[in-house]
Amino acid sequence: MPLMKMNTKPLGWWQPTINQPTAGDQALLDAIKRVTHPLFLINCNGKMAVSMGGTATIGNKKPSGSDVLPLIGYAPAIHPKDLGDPQFKKAHNLRYAYVVGAMANGITSVEMVEEAGRSGMIGFFGAAGLLTHQIEDAIDLLQDRMESRSFGMNLIHNPTDPELEAATVNLYIKRGIKLISASAYLDLTLPLVYFRVNGIHRDNNGKVICPGKVVAKVSRVEVARKFLSPPPQKFLKLLVEKNLITSEQAALSAAIPMADNLTAEADSGGHTDNRPALTLLPTMLALRDDITTKHDYVNSIGIGLAGGIATPESTAAAFAMGAAYVLTGSINQACVEAGTSDTVRQMLAEAEQADVAMAPSADMFELGVKVQVLKRGTMFALRAAKLYELYSRYGSYAEIPTNQRDILQRDFFRCTFHEEWEKTKHFFAQRDPKQIEIAENKPKHKMALVFRSYLGQSSTWANSGDPSRKIDYQIWCGPSMGVFNQWVKGTFLENRKNRKTATVAMNLMFGATVATRVNWLRHQGVTLPHEAERFYPLELSKIIELLDET
Repeated sequence: MPLMKMNTKPLGWWQPTINQPTAGDQALLDAIKRVTHPLFLINCNGKMAVSMGGTATIGNKKPSGSDVLPLIGYAPAIHPKDLGDPQFKKAHNLRYAYVVGAMANGITSVEMVEEAGRSGMIGFFGAAGLLTHQIEDAIDLLQDRMESRSFGMNLIHNPTDPELEAATVNLYIKRGIKLISASAYLDLTLPLVYFRVNGIHRDNNGKVICPGKVVAKVSRVEVARKFLSPPPQKFLKLLVEKNLITSEQAALSAAIPMADNLTAEADSGGHTDNRPALTLLPTMLALRDDITTKHDYVNSIGIGLAGGIATPESTAAAFAMGAAYVLTGSINQACVEAGTSDTVRQMLAEAEQADVAMAPSADMFELGVKVQVLKRGTMFALRAAKLYELYSRYGSYAEIPTNQRDILQRDFFRCTFHEEWEKTKHFFAQRDPKQIEIAENKPKHKMALVFRSYLGQSSTWANSGDPSRKIDYQIWCGPSMGVFNQWVKGTFLENRKNRKTATVAMNLMFGATVATRVNWLRHQGVTLPHEAERFYPLELSKIIELLDET
């Protein structure tokens, strides 16, 4: 192991209290991981030594005493709970500024949300793609299990089925859900605004209280601006006309932003614009500051970061750039609590960084909106792109060349178009019956619904682990999955069966504190051994021990 190198000019002076400093690289490696203790690097007779105690004096003035030694580097104590925005953690009663993001179709399951909550973090149940009775079943379980712990539910923008979005909001209000993750929004909607302002009032001190909390996940500045601004007057007026809120509540709404917190979504799985985190987060922070000043908000809006959070270094970088919290998604899908199949978990555990691709989405197919998915081991991305190409080129299924239709019926639908349409009709009869009527009169719309049926079922086949449809699995995944797999290679977390939500999360948060201390020392001119510059996953019990919480 190479020796660590010292800078030539000391930062100050160090004196022992009880224990003398210990020389050697191993002593440094051990001390860096004891993150709840300060770390002092000392020039001890020309050799680097380390101590986790003693007294330091910064500056050129040398204290009296024969045991005074030059201080070469210093890293203060830091606990994973210290990372992130204190206001965000206080608002949601959290120990850690860590969010388990909502993955659709219940992939972020009740069990995953519960695990996050019991670990001092917060999870959002993946309600997107589910019917209201399925969502209500999850609410029943979470409200029974979570006690006073915080949790949230997802609300996804659904331009093709606004009635389901409205029904979901009504369910949330009826069941007392006070926190949602608003995702994939292209614009604000009336149901979303209703959730936000429902029950708004002033307390006895005159402070505006808004019971409905919104954490928005966005990647575009123009959408972020809408969430950072007060609710639009046109929606407030409609809500007053419908007697859903009062005129007084509409007036109070001018004092609040649409979102309490906003997650800057960089290159991620599912709906994404593939934005680079290094430019996206600073942009959102600057936008937040401008709009906060403009509207003179009482409370600051915390900006979190999602997309690419998969290693201690990326987690530490997010907080270093000013993120109020970090949000993970893709890497959780391979965890044991995820509401997906073991087959998918294994496929994700084998993924590399480049094993992802963009593909047309089921919910916004006609708009050309895409989602990021796993391409390794599946042909979904290619087949989904083919469907959108055919939809864009032809006015009806009958116009598609015979040889192309044969391929669709043989490989995609595995039945005739008419049979697939009958199954599609059954689906929309439960979800949105008016789509059937439109389709019967508009052949292009019928084609779109059938194509969307394939896209929608592909995620269901993946979650259930249907072996006959593995080639068609739609698995939402960003490049962070491959980065995570590379980091854990050769450790106990390489085995997907050891990937528990809390274990993964605490390794990222604890590892981020280690990475932060390493950077502090590096910025002081200390050249560290390579072994000190990387943190490798530890068992959760070991992390707890290092945090002196056993």
